Amino acid sequence: MASGQWVMEKRSSLRNDSFSRDNDNVPETGCLSIIVLGASGDLAKKKTFPALFNLYRQGFLQSNEVHIFGYARTKISDDELRNRIRGYLINEKSAPGQSEQVSEFLQLIKYVSGSYDTEEGFQLLDKEISAHESSKNSLEGSSRRLFYFALPPSVYPSVSRMIKKCCMNRSDLGGWTRIVVEKPFGKDLDSSEKLSAQIGELFEEPQIYRIDHYLGKELVQNLLVLRFANRMFLPLWNRDNIDNVQIVFREDFGTEGRGGYFDEYGIIRDIIQNHLLQVLCLVAMEKPVSLKPEHIRDEKVKVLQSVLPIKDEEVVLGQYDGYRDDPTVPDHSNTPTFATAVLRIHNERWEGVPFILKAGKALNSRKAEIRIQFKDVPGDIFKCKKQGRNEFVIRLQPSEAMYMKLTVKQPGLEMSTAQSELDLSYRQRYQGVTIPEAYERLILDTIRGDQQHFVRRDELKAAWEIFTPLLHRIDDGEMKPLPYNPGSRGPAEADELLSKVGYVQTHGYIWIPPTL
Repeated sequence: MASGQWVMEKRSSLRNDSFSRDNDNVPETGCLSIIVLGASGDLAKKKTFPALFNLYRQGFLQSNEVHIFGYARTKISDDELRNRIRGYLINEKSAPGQSEQVSEFLQLIKYVSGSYDTEEGFQLLDKEISAHESSKNSLEGSSRRLFYFALPPSVYPSVSRMIKKCCMNRSDLGGWTRIVVEKPFGKDLDSSEKLSAQIGELFEEPQIYRIDHYLGKELVQNLLVLRFANRMFLPLWNRDNIDNVQIVFREDFGTEGRGGYFDEYGIIRDIIQNHLLQVLCLVAMEKPVSLKPEHIRDEKVKVLQSVLPIKDEEVVLGQYDGYRDDPTVPDHSNTPTFATAVLRIHNERWEGVPFILKAGKALNSRKAEIRIQFKDVPGDIFKCKKQGRNEFVIRLQPSEAMYMKLTVKQPGLEMSTAQSELDLSYRQRYQGVTIPEAYERLILDTIRGDQQHFVRRDELKAAWEIFTPLLHRIDDGEMKPLPYNPGSRGPAEADELLSKVGYVQTHGYIWIPPTL
């Protein structure tokens, strides 16, 4: 299939998908204004604007109905912002003619400078948005306004107040105002609840989109389909067959100049409490009544509420040697750059199955994956237990893939066994298909009013309830991270913990992504 033909079919299927779900979406009658708050910052330049450009390039944002506004404290002109963004929209892989599309897209962007806590700047922003809406002949109140917070959480409350006071639609004629907020949503349960209450006083829950970009990843979005659309998995997905589940995030680089920021949060707040815990919910949840966002999120909350308190002896913390050499990191920092934690779900399906969440920086590889290890075969007549167990591995990044590790007969005259795999590697199977970036998918969902892949307030609270006691013990110095060498697997104690809770490592088998 030609790539252009695929883009057209994909565009059509995504548009149809917004109606196939049972969402009560508001008819999209008015023009669309997307406001990127913190437009001069790194997140906006590297993630938000490129995602908007790709949606524009694929036809999901139409130039005759959308306008994009950048807002920040930096005093720059429209053209200066456009020039800052341009380099992030074009790269060596860009298709021929894309520079023209980039220029067209950049003309849709207007910049407004102002403070985050005074009305003057937001009144000017509202004036510019209203002028755009008038130019498109939108009835007052029928337009759509999407505010993207590419900002530190400390200014969320003031910015929310300013939007509520100065920038809302004037009446309800089918339009809407929505806000997208980035993690971290607080540092513990109390700060998260305080932030939720401050925003919740100003906006209704259907207007708030708490974005976790892991929920926009292709293989994460595939989890519900894998689990509930394939008969073969239904009888296997439980404590009778599964011995343990690992959800792993590994980076082969350190804090890379952002040590001061990272030191405020650490690896648990940065990765485990949000990204990996969201993946755990999708792996462990029961089948929802339907694909309605609320039905899916209801089941995720039930999983979180079933998680038992984390035991200190089932946690290993680490900090790589050289982390404190960063001048922005305190000399006596207790912040972990590595953590392995075992979570246990107290329900009928998962009683006794350890869910191992592991994340670390400056390790020996870069990957994110889900590894579901099955129990040993009873009555092993081939004496092949030492070769390893069956595993179902879902590689989230890089080289998206899913593969099943199986024991098979080694080709030849002898009856000997070996481990191999059934492999679905996306790069090989879906040649010519560009997998959308997570931010593209999630921004499109916010425009459509689909909250399935966003974090609900009670879900956020339940997640913090799991990790806050552990985080406070770390913050108080009651638990210390173990040193480990950059480029290693992390502290040896982490591997010992995995073995203790039942994980059996396969020796001599390495999955090699297939070549084209």
